[in-house]
Amino acid sequence: MKNKAPERGNLLVSEPSIIGDHSFSRSVVLLTEFNTDGVVGFILNKPLDCTLDQLIPEISTELEVYQGGPVDTDNLYFLHNIPELIPDSHLIEDGIYWGGDFHAVSDLLNNGLISGDEIKFFLGYSGWETNQLSEELAGNSWVVVENTDSKNILSNNMHDIWKKKMKKLGGEYELWSNAPENPSYN
Repeated sequence: MKNKAPERGNLLVSEPSIIGDHSFSRSVVLLTEFNTDGVVGFILNKPLDCTLDQLIPEISTELEVYQGGPVDTDNLYFLHNIPELIPDSHLIEDGIYWGGDFHAVSDLLNNGLISGDEIKFFLGYSGWETNQLSEELAGNSWVVVENTDSKNILSNNMHDIWKKKMKKLGGEYELWSNAPENPSYN
């Protein structure tokens, strides 16, 4: 399959061939920044075994936290769709925003003014230096697709997005959608 050129707001869908890559196997990454300095994104479908209140005790909300990627895993990042409530947010595309004033987020969460379908938290991010993603695309590690899931990106119902994208890509990809993650289980 010929890849389209990646842009901010696109999704990277990992190729089935990257089995064994703990961070990116069966992952879907939303590209949040794409420029001449490099690329930044967040893995949408890898929930961690912790909740937000376990990481930040000052926040009393038990929201799921996701593995954003293997870079800077000591830092918490977030995507949301409520820029009117979170100052200094950065538009990614189609109503999805990255970051903003974390003190405002903390207050909104503690006062029950943000729901889990409006914000999604990540430990770490996925990053590529200049030309690194192009090399991975040429090596068939990723498929670039349009983000047709903007309305659902923040929901907790995205755990099976990789499988859905494989089915939508069709052909040999559809076969992989039902394969076990570990091929030796077949």
